[in-house]
Amino acid sequence: MDLAELEIFRTVVAEGGVTRAAERLNRVQSNVTTRIKQLEQSIGVPLFVRERRRMVLTAAGEALLDYAERILDLVQEARQVVAPHSPRGRLRIGSMESAAASRLPGPLSEFHRRWPEVRLELSTGPSDTLVAQVREARLDAAVVSGVIDDATLESTALFKEELLLVTPRLHRRVRGPQDVMLDTLIVFEQGCTYRLHAEQWFSRGGARLRPARILELASYHAILACVAAGAGVAVVPRSVVAMQLEPHGFATHSLGRQGRVVTCLVSRREQSSAALLALRSLLLASV
Repeated sequence: MDLAELEIFRTVVAEGGVTRAAERLNRVQSNVTTRIKQLEQSIGVPLFVRERRRMVLTAAGEALLDYAERILDLVQEARQVVAPHSPRGRLRIGSMESAAASRLPGPLSEFHRRWPEVRLELSTGPSDTLVAQVREARLDAAVVSGVIDDATLESTALFKEELLLVTPRLHRRVRGPQDVMLDTLIVFEQGCTYRLHAEQWFSRGGARLRPARILELASYHAILACVAAGAGVAVVPRSVVAMQLEPHGFATHSLGRQGRVVTCLVSRREQSSAALLALRSLLLASV
């Protein structure tokens, strides 16, 4: 196998088939198909199961994909260390849902404008999941809540965020957990740092004041809609609340000092690509 075959293989997986992969690689379809067959022959096992128009990875294909990702990323890093010119190549960034919606659109748009040769890939998820993916080299960096205490990772503080308790609009004023009239807390899945902050805030009032029910949703749009409908309360960053159009059916309440959190960019300490350094500088400048 060679690097070109691994790049073609990775692109076919990413694009879900030969046709789109050929367009992305600027190759003819027959060439992409031939190189995939050659790769399978050199390894001695099939990498895809071909189902009509879909190409599904075999177990061997899944295993090879992990190695191909690491090999190609190492080659890119080596090139940039030896000849650190303008940023180029692939940069995989993770982000919390809130930061991706409210903080990153401007900086990422500017990043694309300045460095069009970088293929920037963005995925969202809870902070704990994103940090694990950075450790495993599945992401190059991630925007997460809090400074990560890990000797293998580098945390760069980007901005401060304020978390707010969000209730239905006609809810009484909330000064503490004892004032919350609804017994359902609407949150993201486990691993979300903001969910942990919300649970810790409620724990101030003791076990009897903790929400009786937890409702997990996958987007702030859905969370705020459910709060406005009276289904429960939630803890949401001020930056996300500020994006909502007036009038809205919810009210916000301060969590005090417990609502003040810092957002960081985390990466592996040995990771030093020109693209990552450029993104870090741009994010710091945009604060």
